[in-house]
Amino acid sequence: MKEFFKYVFATIVGIILLSIIMGILGIMSLVGIVASGEQTKNIQDNSVLVVKLSGTMSERAENDIMAEFTGQMGSQIGLDNLLSAIKKAKANESVKGIYIEAGAFAPDSYASLQAARNALLDFKKSGKWIVAYGDSYTQGAYYLSSVADKLWVNPEGMIDWHGLASEKFFVKDLLEKAGVKMQVAKVGSYKSAVETFIGDKMSDADREQTLAYITSIWNNVTKDVAASRKVSVEQLNAYADSLVTLASPSSYVKMRLADGLLYTDQVKQEVKKMLKLDADKSINQLSISDMATAKGDTKGDEIAVYYAYGEIVSGVTGEFSREHQIESEKVCYDLEKLMNDDDVKAVVLRVNSPGGSAYASEQINHYIKMLQAKKPVVVSMGGMAASGGYYISAPANWIVAEPTTLTGSIGIFGMFPDFSNLLTQKLGIKFDEVKTNKNSAFGSMGRPFNAEEMRLLESYIDRGYNTFRQRVAEGRKLSVDSVEKIAQGHVWTGEDALKIKLVDQLGGLDVALAKAAKLAKLEEYHAKSYPAPADWLDNFLKMTKKGSYLDEGLQAFMGEYYEPFMFIKTIRQKDPVQARIPYYINIK
Repeated sequence: MKEFFKYVFATIVGIILLSIIMGILGIMSLVGIVASGEQTKNIQDNSVLVVKLSGTMSERAENDIMAEFTGQMGSQIGLDNLLSAIKKAKANESVKGIYIEAGAFAPDSYASLQAARNALLDFKKSGKWIVAYGDSYTQGAYYLSSVADKLWVNPEGMIDWHGLASEKFFVKDLLEKAGVKMQVAKVGSYKSAVETFIGDKMSDADREQTLAYITSIWNNVTKDVAASRKVSVEQLNAYADSLVTLASPSSYVKMRLADGLLYTDQVKQEVKKMLKLDADKSINQLSISDMATAKGDTKGDEIAVYYAYGEIVSGVTGEFSREHQIESEKVCYDLEKLMNDDDVKAVVLRVNSPGGSAYASEQINHYIKMLQAKKPVVVSMGGMAASGGYYISAPANWIVAEPTTLTGSIGIFGMFPDFSNLLTQKLGIKFDEVKTNKNSAFGSMGRPFNAEEMRLLESYIDRGYNTFRQRVAEGRKLSVDSVEKIAQGHVWTGEDALKIKLVDQLGGLDVALAKAAKLAKLEEYHAKSYPAPADWLDNFLKMTKKGSYLDEGLQAFMGEYYEPFMFIKTIRQKDPVQARIPYYINIK
């Protein structure tokens, strides 16, 4: 028996030691992947940059170490990486062209697509070619791919072309079934973020502004596609009205939406002809990540590009959020470092945010003014820079936006959930209280706010709105009265915002960098991105966060209803006073 236990004990110890060794080897493998990925990529002659339009596109892609380890890349495209890859491919003589492969693709905004499309147009100025192919094209993928010299589709494929719509949903009745009611104080007739929770249809003001901005975006899309495909805007709208998505593939060629119907093997042969390769030779393909490690231009003085994207929240959350956030404490700390860094001659603040906490927006606004007092600050707006996103943009020396950026929405609201019916009527919990002063029980869970408390809350929200207007007036050198005429929570596209002086210029990141260089009087410059991407260990820990895979499954199951569900779930954790655009901008 003693021998038996000895062998059992030895086996257990062996298993433990093997697990430790395998764990160490696994970590070493991960480190090796990261180290190899950071090495400068040597680009062979006669190469092609392959842009796979699949998965999602966001402002910056989070590095997924396990995706690299398992080879499951392409689930997320970072706009920053894509723009950098296109720029490097243009400058590198070994890269002869770009091949766009369309798939199931969901960009975060048409402004991001517009930025990528303009980069591709700039690439073509080098005399190099772009071709595109897809078994099927989503409308966003087609908009981006239409810039190609040749656009092919599978003989049994599809091109989605239907126009734009914004479908909004309302959860007031759902909340009431659970015994929950939202108590709202807001400023601005266009400040429609709260309507999801207190209404059952769009207000006239929100319907008006939503139609205006999706029309503006669609006009930009049709104008760009018309120029590339040599088809009139009127004809493109007629195609959308007839829902050519369901037309036969052969019709796409007749409509000049495509140049031909090919299978994948035939596409490869076409690309080989363009590269002047023999049919039996393989194509040297470069990915976006390959180009990320290629040598870039570092000549001249440094301009910092600081990425501020996601919801604006107070402090540092201390939690691994599945969505990137603008954490006020960290951003303020970073801006102060840039302010005191003598090597940084100017800062481009890249903003892509629907807004968020009014308090956090005010703190960031203050630090940007401090930074702007020492060196030029130029804002480059992405898909959205609205409400709190505009709040933090206003102090900049110059603001650049894409024509399809959503911005403005100058307004504030407070939303306070009333759980009293849930607690007292549905759950049968009883409350009683004693107090020393009139408002000692303010915020009690056992009852809704009374009329006096709501009056005080509305006065508090009004003060926040007045501060917001004042910050915009100071930053844009406008009177408060003139700001009020374009405020009231109204959402504008960048194209319309230019006309009312909320932005100074239309364009992308390169335009903002050029303006920053001019303001800083720089002859030669290079851009450096901040904050630095999270290291592989942080990403590994984020990936293994408890519940993250369950959350992923829930998101996949609920689709577009996931965000309002998560909002209700986390509402008690958010700052009650918000400067943000409508919660769910749903353009499809």
